[in-house]
Amino acid sequence: MESPTVHDSQQDSPHHRRARLDEGTCRLICPIASAMVGVCMTGIGLLRVAIVVRGGETVADDLLSADALAFLLATLCSYFALRVQSFTRLHWLERVADGAFIAAMLMLTMACFVITYSLGS
Repeated sequence: MESPTVHDSQQDSPHHRRARLDEGTCRLICPIASAMVGVCMTGIGLLRVAIVVRGGETVADDLLSADALAFLLATLCSYFALRVQSFTRLHWLERVADGAFIAAMLMLTMACFVITYSLGS
């Protein structure tokens, strides 16, 4: 077993642990948020078919469109956070990606309620 080097101890500093944590968050947000854009687009398509078949209108497709944009923002911010070299920019982009992802998930939940109650009646 090798003894730890100075380089290894520097990598375990709080600053480097925080950077690894933020990078890990971005690595999770990026693929999930991009997949959720596809979920929103599928929801819009299915909703449009249901509206044509059953008639009526709902704001859920507009909500899902805005939601897809919020997921896209989360995807792009997390992607660019992984590409930059500056720790400050990494943290800023990671926070924007986090906020956009949470907001988009909340909006998706609201869209589900709108779809349930507008098509259920």
